[in-house]
Amino acid sequence: MDVSLPEALPLKSQSRSSIAFPLLATILFLFFVSASVPSPLFVVFQGRWGFSPGMLTVAFSIYSLVLLVTLLVAGSLSDHLGRKPVIVAALGIQVASMAFFLTADGIGGLLAARIVQGLSMGVVNGALSAAVIEAAPPTRKALGSLLTSISPLAGLATGALVTGALLGVTNQAEIWAFGLLSGLFCLGAVLVVLIPETASPVPGLLRSMVPSVHVACAARGGFWRGLPLLLSIWALCGFVIALGPSLLHNVFGVSSGLLNGATVAVLCGAGAVSPLLLRGQPPERMAVLGMAAVTAGGGLLLVSTGTGALTLFFVGSAVAGAGLGASFSGLIQSLVPLTPVHERAELFAAIFLVTYLSLSVPPIAAGFAVPLTGFLGTTQTYLGAVLVVSATATVLQWLPSRSRGAPA
Repeated sequence: MDVSLPEALPLKSQSRSSIAFPLLATILFLFFVSASVPSPLFVVFQGRWGFSPGMLTVAFSIYSLVLLVTLLVAGSLSDHLGRKPVIVAALGIQVASMAFFLTADGIGGLLAARIVQGLSMGVVNGALSAAVIEAAPPTRKALGSLLTSISPLAGLATGALVTGALLGVTNQAEIWAFGLLSGLFCLGAVLVVLIPETASPVPGLLRSMVPSVHVACAARGGFWRGLPLLLSIWALCGFVIALGPSLLHNVFGVSSGLLNGATVAVLCGAGAVSPLLLRGQPPERMAVLGMAAVTAGGGLLLVSTGTGALTLFFVGSAVAGAGLGASFSGLIQSLVPLTPVHERAELFAAIFLVTYLSLSVPPIAAGFAVPLTGFLGTTQTYLGAVLVVSATATVLQWLPSRSRGAPA
């Protein structure tokens, strides 16, 4: 099973099309845009259909859980079937999910849309990431890798912000958002059919569908130390994406579509930018600085909920988001060189397993705790727990650097 380092053989450069690289990079970005487009709408749907905060978090998190299972089982399909067939099929599934969103009339329809959306993303994630790099001109391979690394958080930030802006100008934001994405995905499918294949399929389809999670011995210590890092950053991200707009309404007394989108956009946007600003820094330093920023930002978020200071909330989101991006990038960069090439797919499977569980399970627990402890109490308890774990992660990332005498 291969998730991020496919086994398919890249085709020779003459088979590349001049539009393939920008087209595939744009489609990858749009997939992540579509993942966060519903976030500012969840609270709108909740008010319209009357479901509980717990079901709201289920509607968010079911996407991540389905994505995880699909990624582990079908993440390598494109190695054995070709990139184009998998990408076109995933685009079709994504259009179906947009149709489910447009026709949903209750929590059941919303859950169905998120399940189909998670299935689409799980199938296409590895295929599109690999295709972007393979389609990049030989002199721009680094740009291809950069685009695949920043697209997730940049796309999440953009999707939430666009929907938030639409909520501020129209009462039919979901029609505009999901309708526009449907059209773009349909156009993308047509254009992908027209470009050359970027990789030659290899045998072993059935074998690739057996999930395999393994961390090489040399990277095992760093992976175990990285578990609190992964848990804290993605639990915080999941909470903000799932419940951020509800938090604004219930804790700060703010009802604004644009600010609903900004809750996600600030956190994820800062996370997309920070690794770019810290390029060239040792991975260990990035991880330490990132976790220190997550801890500081989490503290600001906690204080803001107690004081009702909305500006402080967004400052804390920006600081924590910057730390999220830096620490995750630093951890990945520190573990990959310690892992043999043939074991890296299993390493990424292990990382994705922890990431998507952290992104989904804690927010679900928080959502179902709201009726018991109230929104403010739940938020402060959740942020307090994130603070404890992130502070622990900071120390665990700092100690090895200190013992080696490396500056942190």
